[in-house]
Amino acid sequence: MKVLKFGGTSVGSPERIEQLLPIIRSQATDKHLVVLSAVSGTTNDLVKLSELYENKDIEGAHQHIDGLYEKYRKFINDLFKTEEGILEASSFIDQIFDLFYQFKNKNFTSSAERIILAQGEIISTTLFHLHLKEKNISSVLLSALDFMLIDEDKEPDIDYIRKQAGLEIAKYPEQTLFITQGYICRNAQGEIDNLQRGGSDYTASLLGAALQVEEIQIWTDIDGFHNNDPRYVQNTKSIARLSFDEAAELSYFGAKILHPQSVFPARKYNVPVRLLDTMNLSAAGTLISGETTNQNQIVAIAAKDGITAIRIQSSRMLMAYGFLRKVFEVFERYKTPIDMITTSEVAVSLTIDQTDYLSEIVKELNSFSAVEIDSEHSIICIVGDFRKNNHGYATIVSEAVKHIPIRMISYGGSENNISLLVPSSFKIEALRSLHNRLF
Repeated sequence: MKVLKFGGTSVGSPERIEQLLPIIRSQATDKHLVVLSAVSGTTNDLVKLSELYENKDIEGAHQHIDGLYEKYRKFINDLFKTEEGILEASSFIDQIFDLFYQFKNKNFTSSAERIILAQGEIISTTLFHLHLKEKNISSVLLSALDFMLIDEDKEPDIDYIRKQAGLEIAKYPEQTLFITQGYICRNAQGEIDNLQRGGSDYTASLLGAALQVEEIQIWTDIDGFHNNDPRYVQNTKSIARLSFDEAAELSYFGAKILHPQSVFPARKYNVPVRLLDTMNLSAAGTLISGETTNQNQIVAIAAKDGITAIRIQSSRMLMAYGFLRKVFEVFERYKTPIDMITTSEVAVSLTIDQTDYLSEIVKELNSFSAVEIDSEHSIICIVGDFRKNNHGYATIVSEAVKHIPIRMISYGGSENNISLLVPSSFKIEALRSLHNRLF
């Protein structure tokens, strides 16, 4: 079995949905588990709807629902070719939109918001299933809510996923094509929940790892990882192979093609991940596996925006073995991850990209230190073979950005990357300068 995940742009129009079946059939495997995102733009529309309900703008919410309904009516009329197909798809869509209207008489809670957000993937998978049915192609639509589960800490329960997904698939021993939703799941309380934005990649990786499939395929609109961001840098090239560690660094530090969490389940259970382009079926894409093939070279550059730097200084840090623990405990209490960190005898500088609790964090840190905040920064991540026995790469990187103000440098924490923190206004210049020097 292979898991094939298609993103929002891959199901973003009736024409794109028509292209999915040939792609699925081109894969040499006995069974396919297809994971779909919501139709592109739908999740944003559902977020907007939730905000309108939360603000008690019922009239605005209903106008928004009406507009989205008309979009899907046209979508259905363009996708389905028979009267029977149009009627069945329309009946389904009517049920979904009736649900949206029902929230007008309720106190709008976070639980209600999650129910609304889940409908995007439910719509896309059901329409694809009905599209195949119209073509007399057999498929089984599995509800991700029957097997995707997160625990109290919002971590996926891989054992539960393995058992329940396996049981659902086993109900259809003769079936070769299964369809399910990305992104959505249930939480420890049994409520509808989700894996956060970009979570369809994560769903595919979790299912592929849990079921120990032959390969996880992530189909998107670009031909794999590139060695730099093609939006800002000319003449980038796709990368044929990456190790799990290299892919993890690139996805976490800004490469948008793959959700950052998606690498870890595949790496843990050693299931290869292949990134492929729905618009260029002849492209080889990028294969991510446990093999290390990029020895003695720099592989790629990525950038992550929206970074806030925090400098924490205290005379008590000098010779105080408990100081860093005290700092980290503050961030742990507010469940705020740290990206980069550097230290000196009297100060520690670190970066975060989640600022929801920044004021609370600063208030606690101020109780035992002086704190400085710098916002609007970017992390530039250079991924390659930076093992301690390799010489010269750090110098090459430094030379390439010697004309750019560097706020922080992280080197040695990983054998796979050097990270630089720069003001976001210098990000594009840094990407281009590094590309010209390194490639």
